[in-house]
Amino acid sequence: MTNVISPLRRRMMEDMSVRNLSVATQRCYVFHVAKFGRFFGHPLLEAKIEDVRKYQVSLVGRNLSWGQLNQAVAALRFFFGVTLGRPDLPARIPYPRGHRKLPVILSPEEVTTFLESVQGLRNRITLTVAYAGGLRISEAARLKVSDIDSRRMVIRIEHGKGGNDRQVMLADGLLELLRSYYRAASPKPDVWLFPSFSDHTKHICPCVLHRACAIAREFAHLDKHVTPHTLRHSFATHLLEAGTDIRVIQALLGHSSLTTTALYVHVATRTISTTVSPFDRLQVRDLVSG
Repeated sequence: MTNVISPLRRRMMEDMSVRNLSVATQRCYVFHVAKFGRFFGHPLLEAKIEDVRKYQVSLVGRNLSWGQLNQAVAALRFFFGVTLGRPDLPARIPYPRGHRKLPVILSPEEVTTFLESVQGLRNRITLTVAYAGGLRISEAARLKVSDIDSRRMVIRIEHGKGGNDRQVMLADGLLELLRSYYRAASPKPDVWLFPSFSDHTKHICPCVLHRACAIAREFAHLDKHVTPHTLRHSFATHLLEAGTDIRVIQALLGHSSLTTTALYVHVATRTISTTVSPFDRLQVRDLVSG
């Protein structure tokens, strides 16, 4: 089977590269197609829609998250539809129906406590930048020194999700913090702002930041589940609660659809609590005593 799948894998990688899919997406797709190949146990060129259906049933039986099931379907639809050139199959591989859970949001005070609890200067500043600009943790990890534009007071994010570039604001306080970090850590110009601990030719690994978050959560005694993406969620929610236009937030986050950004309306408690209910405008008598 290895002799059969290797050329298919190369072709799939080429197909993904031509379409400029991110490295993370490419790894994810290859991983899921390889898992399907092990489940199928025969050359993938022989796979039929019934084989894919059986695999999906097996995945559901493992109680995987909606996100994992969704990734598996996306990978298989790409593999069969693009790499194998079987356009009839993707539409017959259904995406799982899932419900969108509201994200965990930290209050501004909790963000402060959390960031102060992060161990290690490099970890702390990277996560601080992630919150201050609403960056995905992969975007924060890949920042270069030259991406910090102090003249225009913006941070440039290159090749974000979908391969798109964008800019976010550079807060005055963050600029001072980055200057202090630069003096202490001395990262090389035009190289990674947050280099790897073991190899300075590479950027810091997001997995390191995930572990730093878990440790900081314990130190801060927070009862919420905190990940690097929690900081991005909190950034968007705090902006919305401060009255920032949702389309501005959409641009800062790099969302292609406003529907995705609109999720934060459901967790902006300050906005919800200060919205006047139409009940307050009713001229009603005492409804208790009648």
